[in-house]
Amino acid sequence: MKELLFEVNREFDGERVDKFLSAVYENASRSAVQKLIEQGKVTVNGKPVAKNYRLSGEDTIKVEKSELKPPDAEPENIPLDIVYEDGDLLVVNKPRGMVVHPAPGNYSKTLVNALLYHCGDSLSGINGVLRPGIVHRIDKDTSGLLIVAKNDAAHVGLAEQIKEHSFTREYNAVVCGRFKELSGVIDAPIGRSVKDRKKMCVTEHNSKNAVTHYSVIKEYKDYSHLSLKLETGRTHQIRVHMAYCGHPVAGDPVYGNDKKSAYLNGQCLHALKIGFIHPIKGEYMEFSSPLPDYFTGFLNKISNGECNE
Repeated sequence: MKELLFEVNREFDGERVDKFLSAVYENASRSAVQKLIEQGKVTVNGKPVAKNYRLSGEDTIKVEKSELKPPDAEPENIPLDIVYEDGDLLVVNKPRGMVVHPAPGNYSKTLVNALLYHCGDSLSGINGVLRPGIVHRIDKDTSGLLIVAKNDAAHVGLAEQIKEHSFTREYNAVVCGRFKELSGVIDAPIGRSVKDRKKMCVTEHNSKNAVTHYSVIKEYKDYSHLSLKLETGRTHQIRVHMAYCGHPVAGDPVYGNDKKSAYLNGQCLHALKIGFIHPIKGEYMEFSSPLPDYFTGFLNKISNGECNE
């Protein structure tokens, strides 16, 4: 039996499953989707659900293939900054402001649309028609390196490394305030906020372990430039951990309240380095991306005291 697979985008936390699927299927009526649910043709995380089930940003929905057909992501001629490419995978330097994959209300100008134009049919199909090739993701307003699988074998091999925490991921960020310790480890579980389903938080309730290593590169009057390494890869992990320890990422509109950096229109966070064992060739590969202009521009501002109180 063929199935369609959807991984829920974080922006749809708390959305009813029937409303979400009717949007995904575009012209399908809510009643048609509800009929599929009633027939047991829809599962969330492997279990049947009611039509009023509220989604979480880490849910996986499976739908038995039926007469309903979701829209395919369309190829778009959008320039890509490709750092590395071979027959199995490619590493892309994603610009700040680009969404990784299509979702209801946002079906164009995403990284996936650009990848489909560049790669054609040569993308892993494991994550379905809306997320072909996407092994992991970074937020819209986080810039930097992202790896894409061209076939299912590469996808499985890379996903296993992420699961085993053997994937190298290093970020740079500018955060608010100065640190007492110039390096350290934040080991605090992350789960969905019960107060706001669109946000993550440090909690012991329905959470997963999360570990972030940080070191201070340079301190400024009101900010710190950090290097951060992820031991785990939870949703919004760096942003949540930094806010939890009292140093929200500069410009973060969700977890911070720093008005002096609000003009950034998003967090000052860059995926600087990525390293992995090539899933087919078996050799370790590592790539770096220079800090983008918005990041260096902000560093210049705080260095010159332009963002001080």
